[in-house]
Amino acid sequence: MTSITVSDRARPIPRRKPWYKVLYVQVLIAIFLGIIVGWLFPDFAKNDWIKALGDGFIKLIKMVITPIIFCTVVSGISHIQDARKVGRVGIKALVYFEVVSTFALIIGLLVGNIVRPGAGFTGTPDPNAVAGYAKQAAEQKPVDFILHIIPDSVVGAFAQGDILQVLLFAILFGFALLALGERANTLRNLIDDTAHAVFGVIAIVMKAAPIGAFGAMAYTIGRYGPQALGNLLGLIATFYATAALFVFVVLGLIARMAGFSIFKFIGYIKDELLIVLGTSSSESALPQLMEKLERLGCSKSVVGLVVPTGYSFNLDGTNIYMTLATLFIAQALHIDLTFGQQITILLVALLTSKGASGVTGAGFITLAATLAVVNPALVPGMAIVLGIDKFMSEVRALTNITGNGVATVVVSWWEGELDREKLQAGLNQEIDPSDMETAVTTD
Repeated sequence: MTSITVSDRARPIPRRKPWYKVLYVQVLIAIFLGIIVGWLFPDFAKNDWIKALGDGFIKLIKMVITPIIFCTVVSGISHIQDARKVGRVGIKALVYFEVVSTFALIIGLLVGNIVRPGAGFTGTPDPNAVAGYAKQAAEQKPVDFILHIIPDSVVGAFAQGDILQVLLFAILFGFALLALGERANTLRNLIDDTAHAVFGVIAIVMKAAPIGAFGAMAYTIGRYGPQALGNLLGLIATFYATAALFVFVVLGLIARMAGFSIFKFIGYIKDELLIVLGTSSSESALPQLMEKLERLGCSKSVVGLVVPTGYSFNLDGTNIYMTLATLFIAQALHIDLTFGQQITILLVALLTSKGASGVTGAGFITLAATLAVVNPALVPGMAIVLGIDKFMSEVRALTNITGNGVATVVVSWWEGELDREKLQAGLNQEIDPSDMETAVTTD
């Protein structure tokens, strides 16, 4: 097994791949073709087989998420010498998540009050259209969320693909191996080798990313029609602009403090961002993001703890969406929210967003939970944004994955475990970040 060292950087840079073999180019072309097919041939695009292309790719990725998280977390914990480090990293990550999530919520509130995208809306919401989401939101309680982290069985956690449940078991298992010391060396090596084998599976699955992106985008446009983008264009544009403001200003400043450029970082993970854009699910890029962050110089233990946890506790895009959409609905229904109620939105959203995963539609359910607490009269207004939620979810997912990537680098830096040589080599594209073969052979 080989490893990438600083001396490797002195080697001649291999010739770049032809443009048509570059993954992000293939995904971009697939997304464009999907839009064209969905627009010109909507009946064909709504075919179950077209939808299955996108759904099938997401299922292929989800198939390997839990083993990757388990192997990465167990390996990271079992190889460290100080058990207190795990708790220290976890506390730092949670503090970072809460601070940055609060910034995301505040930005959403500020933009919603200044731009007022819902003012002058004349449509009439249909309460029946969102009854199911409201019911699901009413059934969600903080205590249930906490208890849900504990799986009924270990096998069930893996079978259901529940990230937090697998993460909990992986942490406990990693500590158990740590306590066993040298007696667990064989098992540690087996888990490490298993992780590399699963990354090999990902390398194969990622070749189907353009097909999945095409199917998901074609079905979306065919199902909702291009007019769905125009009905509430003001809210869509405001949300997109707010998310961009958060990424390039807030995350940009945080990245600068940690010593790297947010623009170079986005360029480094552009493959993952385009896959998320095509599939509208941040989970579709989770395994490859974890592998890339390790190659960027983040320690394995930090990546294994921060990224999976961030998928439930650091949903910056979802936070922006909830505050902005709540204000939009209130303005559209001509309901004036007091300053106290807007502060309530912020506090409630900090809690309800923790139950949202990276799967499409979860943000809409948490929105229902937030509206029900702030003012039950707002819940029927969810029907106003129901038709465009699919297009909003894509930006939520893009913001979430970018925020989690930045969080991992920052916590690694905070912990003193960020390899600056690898960081600069990766951000400057001295090593091809899309070369998954390197990932399989890198320790």
